[in-house]
Amino acid sequence: MLIHLVEGSAATFAEQIVAQVRIGAARGDIVRGERLPSAKDLAESLGVNMHTVLRAYDSLREAGVIDLRRGRGAVVVGGDVPAMRTLLESVAALVEDAGRLGIKPGELSTLVKGIG
Repeated sequence: MLIHLVEGSAATFAEQIVAQVRIGAARGDIVRGERLPSAKDLAESLGVNMHTVLRAYDSLREAGVIDLRRGRGAVVVGGDVPAMRTLLESVAALVEDAGRLGIKPGELSTLVKGIG
């Protein structure tokens, strides 16, 4: 599993981890039954605090994407993959439309936050 964190992003590192695991599951890069790295191992590889990864894993657990058990680790159990694929397609179309209008990603993020 490959996760890239962007410093200075509007999203926290934990939010970036959550988003990338969800995207990986929607694209089929991460499949049901796959074990995610331990929080300690992922934190070390990303250069972040282990509690950041634990927050991300807890969010994924609450969303039904992973099962998290002491001693067993984090295992992908699903989530609503078809709905996530549809959402990703919609987001890609939104980004493309924004680009045609000359709206940069930072501006688009601000617009989206203003709506929600």
